[in-house]
Amino acid sequence: MNISPLAWHRRNFWILIIGILVVIGVGGGLWWAQQSSLRYITAKVNIGDIQRSVSMTGSLNAVVTAQVGSYVSGNIKAWYCDYNAVVKIGQRCALIDPLPFQVIVAQDTANVRTAEAQLHKDRAALATAKVIYERDLSLLDQGIVPQQQIDTDKGTYDQTLAQIDLDNATIASQKAILHTAQINLAYTNIVSPVNGTVVTRYIEIGQTVVSSLQSSTLFLIGKDLTKMQVDTNVSEADVGGVKVGAKAYFTVQAYPNRTFWGSVRQIRIGPITVQNVVTYDIVLDVDNKDLALFPGMTADAHIITAENKNVLRVPLPALRFAPEGLTHKRDNERDAIYDTENFSEHNGHSGHHHDAPQARLWLLVNGALKPVRVHTGLDDGTLIEVSGDELKEGDEVVINAVHADTAHNGPNSDRQSGNNAAFRQGVAGGGGPRL
Repeated sequence: MNISPLAWHRRNFWILIIGILVVIGVGGGLWWAQQSSLRYITAKVNIGDIQRSVSMTGSLNAVVTAQVGSYVSGNIKAWYCDYNAVVKIGQRCALIDPLPFQVIVAQDTANVRTAEAQLHKDRAALATAKVIYERDLSLLDQGIVPQQQIDTDKGTYDQTLAQIDLDNATIASQKAILHTAQINLAYTNIVSPVNGTVVTRYIEIGQTVVSSLQSSTLFLIGKDLTKMQVDTNVSEADVGGVKVGAKAYFTVQAYPNRTFWGSVRQIRIGPITVQNVVTYDIVLDVDNKDLALFPGMTADAHIITAENKNVLRVPLPALRFAPEGLTHKRDNERDAIYDTENFSEHNGHSGHHHDAPQARLWLLVNGALKPVRVHTGLDDGTLIEVSGDELKEGDEVVINAVHADTAHNGPNSDRQSGNNAAFRQGVAGGGGPRL
């Protein structure tokens, strides 16, 4: 049977149309199946605080620490201040055997008395020399006493008078020696120079203490342990953001569930260089009224360099999320998706954050994605401050999208699930510790 050319063309045309429709149907079905298999991971937008901080480790120390040593050498006869003892200024903490020093004091006392006796003797001799000189001088005019005798009497009188001055000098010298011996005897009593608490005791009874230019420490006393400090080292890259008076918080291993607060008291400009790494000592003031903190504890400290309170916050991955098939511009190393359009023009008015970077978030509303434009602000590495008229507390912001068939079976499913849970916890909990 012969088919006309027109019929043949009509048949091919309909075959082509049917083929195209089949391809479109299959492609659409695949696309719809792919889209319907997507599961969006979301987190709620909430209001809270955003803190940016510098982290470091440091050690707790008393604000004032007194190292009590010994001025004299000898054996420890007794000690009276043990570990943790609360002491006052002048309180005796130890006693060096005073007997050798008492003997020296007794000898020097005798020397002073000998010198004073010599003074009394010479004063009597002076009185006698004066009488003889004045008597012979009165007899000189009568020719009874020659001039030579007068000269001899005058010399004896002057020598005795000079001896009196020498005796007075000798007495002063002996008294100075005696005073030194008495001071050394007093130094056998080791007393506290400050009001505080004994941190460490280094001595035992019978121990020999040797006094030198670098004398050994007998006691370490911390002055007023209700006020302590944390000494930390901050790298040169971070020290520029630290200011005197900035708030800081830290934890110690002894109390892992407790957060302690303090403030920056001093930024010491003297550099500390170790293996070509430059750091600077930052001193934090810490209140320790309950005496929970001990000297020497390691502090995991965070100095707050910037903080905004009661702002809208979303997880940082929300700025990096983009639905499949869409492209966005990425800005800097944060991978934030910033829109090139002006935020105020898009909304028809100018906002108070018109100089802030702009970004696009995707909300999940009734199962559908809705793009919203926001201004971004401070971030703490996990959460970031956002603002915009289309965004409010409680909105569901998308932070990731996974396929249903790989959501639980993919190689990264466990890690992704953990990350999402961490982001949601961060948004709900508000990040770092609060006052």
